[in-house]
Amino acid sequence: MQERSSVSELAQELKRELNRYSHGGKLPSSRALVERYRVSPVTVSRALAQLAAEGLVVTRPGAGAFCAAPHAPAAPAGDTSWQAVALSADAAADPVPRTVDASGVTVTLAVPPPGVIEFNGGYPHPSLQPERAMAAALSRAGRRPGAWGRPPLEGLPELREWFARQIGGPGGAVTAAEVLIAAGGQSALTTALRALAPPGAPVLVESPTYPGMLAIARASGLRPVPVPVDADGVRPELLADAFRASGARVFVCQPLFQNPTGAVLARGRRAEVLRIAREAGAFVVEDDFVRRLAHADAGELPPPLAADDPDGVVVHVSSLTKATSPSFRVCALAARGPALERLRAIQVVDTFFVPRPLQEAALELVGSPAWPRHLRSLTAELKTRRDAMTGALRHRLPELALPHIPSGGYHLWLRLPDGAHESALATAALRAGVALTPGRPYFSAEPPAAHVRLSFAAVAGTAEITEGVRRLRAACDEVLGPGRENGSTPPPGIATLLP
Repeated sequence: MQERSSVSELAQELKRELNRYSHGGKLPSSRALVERYRVSPVTVSRALAQLAAEGLVVTRPGAGAFCAAPHAPAAPAGDTSWQAVALSADAAADPVPRTVDASGVTVTLAVPPPGVIEFNGGYPHPSLQPERAMAAALSRAGRRPGAWGRPPLEGLPELREWFARQIGGPGGAVTAAEVLIAAGGQSALTTALRALAPPGAPVLVESPTYPGMLAIARASGLRPVPVPVDADGVRPELLADAFRASGARVFVCQPLFQNPTGAVLARGRRAEVLRIAREAGAFVVEDDFVRRLAHADAGELPPPLAADDPDGVVVHVSSLTKATSPSFRVCALAARGPALERLRAIQVVDTFFVPRPLQEAALELVGSPAWPRHLRSLTAELKTRRDAMTGALRHRLPELALPHIPSGGYHLWLRLPDGAHESALATAALRAGVALTPGRPYFSAEPPAAHVRLSFAAVAGTAEITEGVRRLRAACDEVLGPGRENGSTPPPGIATLLP
């Protein structure tokens, strides 16, 4: 957050300075700018790149940065009002209108204003990303013979083999031939839903669930049908009822550290979910998005559902992105039988293939000694941050119910008091200097109560978590009325859950 702010501030300052230069005038050297503005060389480089992208400066390697020619007058705006008729006519002809609402996704991708604490983030803070290891892996990958050539359409064989072992375990329950390499989990989920459900069809989803998946379904003309989740994951009896009532042939779930509740599908329910889907003649799309973000106290994790499925019921999605960087979009899509062939065909039509340098870099990264070190460090830090946030919430915000403390993932799911409005709280929180995620977009139908999701991974550290909760207290006082803190006793259900 601080680096983004300093880049923006320096770029604005340099824009003002450009008024003193004529066309072609040379700007001070990067070293001079570092000394003058007391910022890092990286900040200077990114600020100049921003100005170059806006056409305000021209950079010449080895020579420096120069003031660009004045902009030509902007062309007059066109008239796009005709599109309203064209787009509404298309929607009217569709049995299930393909609404494209990205608000539930963009709230976790948007960069808050400078000074705002990022409790809404959907990715780990740069301090939690293996930046050096990724840079080294990308450098080594770029020097591999053929690294810039066209890869196999299904993905590099060695990378598919690595994912197959990760998904199926050492027993070989999943083979490399059953794995496709995709460009991140969102792309893989889009391919899976397009392959398995025709437009207009119902698709069963957990409730609450990941808004990005709901957006994919609706944009594809599918009808999300909610199936409630409790502390042990999806409820099998309601899943069976939903299959019978809807006629759906696809169920999308996150059995491990579900987003947003953090629930893990209970051991006794795993086989039951597969049995119910098999009897319904349906697929289970398993979004295993956060397996590498288990906390240090998580214990042994259950294997993916795909490892216990010889019949091709499960279509499995496993991504490296959450454990690395938002830009490291490498993912596996695993399936069996005719479904695999359809997935392959749709992926080829949509994207051709994942760029080979990125696949080579993924191979270099997961095969390096830095990879297990990074995962150990990440799991320890996530537990520390989770404990810091739960402790701060217990102290300052006991009226927010925390029914489940996850042992994996990067966020907490909080229920607001009855009658509270989450949108009002989100607005007040932003005024107080903290961004959070409202709970409404996580429900495909009417939510049972107001919720918010707080991320503890996108911030710089525990001090920022403590300060963010303090600011959130002020927002709650504004929206909910003055609360209890400093020695208050939280409700028993919360107190017993917190460490």
